[in-house]
Amino acid sequence: MGEKVVAGSFDLSDRQRYREKLRRCLTGLERLLAQERFDRPKNLMGVEIELNLVGPDGLPKMLNGQVLERIASRDFQTELAMFNLEVNIAPHRLGGRVFDRLAEELRTSLAYADRKAGELDAGIVMIGILPTLDRDDLVSSNLSEVDRYTLLNDQIVAARGEDFRLDIDGVEHLTCTSRSIVPEAACTSVQLHLQVTPGRFADVWNAAQVACAPQIAVGANSPFLFGHELWRESRPPLFLQATDTRPPELQAQGVRPRTWFGERWISSAYDLFEENLRYFPALLPICDEEDPLEVVEAGGAPKLAELVLHNGTVYRWNRPVYDVADGVPHLRVENRVLPAGPTITDVIANAAFYYGLVRALAEEPRPVWTRMPFEAAAANFDAACRYGIDARLVWPRRGRYGGTGEVDAVTLVRDELLPLAEAGLQGWGVEAADRDLYLGVIEERCRRRVNGASWQAATFHRALEQGLSRDAALAATTRRYGELMHLGEPVHTWPVGLPEPVPLG
Repeated sequence: MGEKVVAGSFDLSDRQRYREKLRRCLTGLERLLAQERFDRPKNLMGVEIELNLVGPDGLPKMLNGQVLERIASRDFQTELAMFNLEVNIAPHRLGGRVFDRLAEELRTSLAYADRKAGELDAGIVMIGILPTLDRDDLVSSNLSEVDRYTLLNDQIVAARGEDFRLDIDGVEHLTCTSRSIVPEAACTSVQLHLQVTPGRFADVWNAAQVACAPQIAVGANSPFLFGHELWRESRPPLFLQATDTRPPELQAQGVRPRTWFGERWISSAYDLFEENLRYFPALLPICDEEDPLEVVEAGGAPKLAELVLHNGTVYRWNRPVYDVADGVPHLRVENRVLPAGPTITDVIANAAFYYGLVRALAEEPRPVWTRMPFEAAAANFDAACRYGIDARLVWPRRGRYGGTGEVDAVTLVRDELLPLAEAGLQGWGVEAADRDLYLGVIEERCRRRVNGASWQAATFHRALEQGLSRDAALAATTRRYGELMHLGEPVHTWPVGLPEPVPLG
């Protein structure tokens, strides 16, 4: 989104100038692609995790500014609301024992951050949506004290022109309104980056789109919002509705939402950046002084600042990223579908599954996306979000007759996708010990039909059966989740329910 965005207002000339700069940026990107000016393959991956701050009672704590002061590390940053933080892990080269190294780095970073939060009677919880969040927690006054969040909120609210309506019909039905985009802050996710060459970009992005549904099916971890049990992964419908600049009339006309799965397979990274300009008006028309075409003509690497900023306000689940490192442009696919948590082991298992699967799918001689309509991939994503580990997905049939058929997500993952992920990790040069450990976590989730969402829901219902009120059951579930998260054993091993009270005397 740009760290140096400063709050202010925009006039008509700002928007006209910004649109022209966007066009020049897009032309600059097109020329860079034509001239093959991008970085060579480096097999680089990166991880970002959004986190929640909670008190000993399991309720959110609006303390991110104070906690970040104590952490005092550039690896940690603010997120949209005051109960959010984000940790960024430096890029790693895929290969060897990379996943064990990542896990150790994350354990060290999160343990340190948790200790610092503890100085303020708070703790860190990795979870897709904090079950104890209340509508009163997600109001404008709890936006992080950063200009870019205030400005983005103001521009989305102005574009919408009326209150946001949340309407999510799952196990229960939630309807409410909001005067700001802050409900989006309930969504805390893991973002997985993969640097790719322009020639491989389309295959990797298409593969990542195919992989979305299996990722969510095995990794869902967001079944609750505002005291309601909704979808097994409620972040996507919440994110879509909380950032929707379209009033109902534009929705009825088929105008695309800014939180978007997409609508077609692509043949180039250019396709996605061009779509972003064609379909989505600018929210933050802030112009940089650089002339991108002059920089390209001089043999330099343009920042394409307007294109990058605009791209950051279109919330694709697999987002294209343009960046410059050491004076050389590169492209990344940013996978944004996964919720945070439950444990570091689970997060790394999800990452191993993704990086292995995407490579294998992208290298198949007859890729899945040539045998399946895009609409089926979008429907699979929706089904996985609704039903999680119990989802049924449409997938190309094996054998001579072809076509597609419906299959249990766990059967698909266990029988077809885990072997592909293993082959993909082998292709990256990941050692067998890492492959076996982390893909084994995914296999066990499938065997036991357990993920973070199913554990949360089962524990919540067990608490209700014990006589707790809904609010008390959600708080107790959150506290128990936090305890088990910090113990670190993967979620498929967690006992369902609350611990038995210790008898006195």
